Amino acid sequence: MKGAECLLRTLTANGVDTCFMNPGTSEMQFVSALDQVPAMRSLLCLFEGVCSGAADGYARMLRRPAATLLHLGPGLGNGLANFHNARKAHSPVVSIVGQHTTQHLRVDAPLSADIEAFARTVSEHVRTVACAADLGGDAAAAVAAACAPPGQVATLIVPADFSWSEAGPPAGLAPRAGFAEPDRCRVREIASLVRRGGSVGLLLGGSTLLDRGIETAGQLAAATGVRVFASRYGARLACGGGRFAPLRLPYFPEAAASALAGLEHLVLVECKAPVSFFGYPGRPSVLVPEGSAVHTLAPIEGDGVQALAALLEECGRGPGAQDHATRPKGSPPELTPGAELTPDAVGRTLARCLPHDAIVSEELVSSGAAVLRHLEAAPRFDLLPVTGGSIGQGLPVAVGAAVACPGRKVIALEADGSSMYTPQSLWTMARERLDVVIVILANRRYRILDIEMERTGGSAGPRASEMLDLRHPELDWVKLSEGMGVEATRATTTDEFLAQWTEAVKRPGPRLIEAVTA
Repeated sequence: MKGAECLLRTLTANGVDTCFMNPGTSEMQFVSALDQVPAMRSLLCLFEGVCSGAADGYARMLRRPAATLLHLGPGLGNGLANFHNARKAHSPVVSIVGQHTTQHLRVDAPLSADIEAFARTVSEHVRTVACAADLGGDAAAAVAAACAPPGQVATLIVPADFSWSEAGPPAGLAPRAGFAEPDRCRVREIASLVRRGGSVGLLLGGSTLLDRGIETAGQLAAATGVRVFASRYGARLACGGGRFAPLRLPYFPEAAASALAGLEHLVLVECKAPVSFFGYPGRPSVLVPEGSAVHTLAPIEGDGVQALAALLEECGRGPGAQDHATRPKGSPPELTPGAELTPDAVGRTLARCLPHDAIVSEELVSSGAAVLRHLEAAPRFDLLPVTGGSIGQGLPVAVGAAVACPGRKVIALEADGSSMYTPQSLWTMARERLDVVIVILANRRYRILDIEMERTGGSAGPRASEMLDLRHPELDWVKLSEGMGVEATRATTTDEFLAQWTEAVKRPGPRLIEAVTA
């Protein structure tokens, strides 16, 4: 069996049956082998950052990896920003990168690069295949590494001549590591802290932000009075529908520090101690209150859901406790007819008509807080927020989520500035007929940088302000979207946005709404 077919069959044997790709000459054998391996679904993306972001979104929803196929070092370089976000999200991803033939590597051709060095910036597992016969085993090892708790990017670099060489049979299923079991001694110690009273907070991350973890944390809050927080940069958060809602730590450090103020003990569950996104003049980087003790109930690679259940039991409540602190579903906020379209009005509108069990990929930057605060009253949904802060994840993550969950409506909430990093996502949405509604909040400016300019002590004079302005020329998202095959409309008032949003969610996507906000 040729190497390319061996690689694809090994991937599918190990549960990787989806590949987001932007191939080049060194990967043509793998493209050709797709006809021999119909079990592998291949999706063409017009930019490598869409491939890496889509694989991240796919993994967040299914907790198993998709593959990416990229062309040499520069192709991987184009995908690094969203691989960075995937790394911070602990998303399992198998990154396949083509390499020149072993003979051609000696001549330092124009596209030659140190691919391993690029890959190590975002991958915990990096391997270059040494000979064609190793392809199957190396591919299986890459999948196992990607799935190692809590999940990571694993990169496999494949010289082109191995793809057309004899490689032998594909490898079978590689053994995989499981999540670490709860430390019972640690559980008892933290239960003792909780029972003693005082101000104790739980900070949830990873799997504890999904249904079972959220429910158990709610039971703990009701039974013991602990305060429950959600890591701002968790990969996926179960929201809405009256579920218990931990306080998601705010973006700005002053607000985050205020939320955590008064805690005597902060207990980490599948996350690290909170820090501010940036360093600011005169502000500490660590957000834990001074004098507060930090404890770890479950490490990032641990089973935080089991640890929470064990803590609840140790605190005197069994897993069947019924008085958990769910929030009754509130009434969607009222809309003011004829009002100007603001982020607040967009949030109110979304909350009234959000489809049940939707998936929301959010990268609104400056407008996020104003929109998301209204969605607590919405039907249940999953939120896929920014993780690593590298701009341009929102649209590709929506692509991956829609591929992973074809029966669920995906909503991409994007800012006009950040969406320009990966607009090629729209083309893949159209090509694959993905059920995505994209809402672009267009304020014609890098609005978050206006805020950050002031916070860092700068001033926006005429020339500085020009560097934050997106109006010369003004972006036209209707034309951009239609040019890539996605139907689009523009809303400038609340009434227009309500009508367009209501119609968009009723039929299969993709569909884009440019919401021009004040």
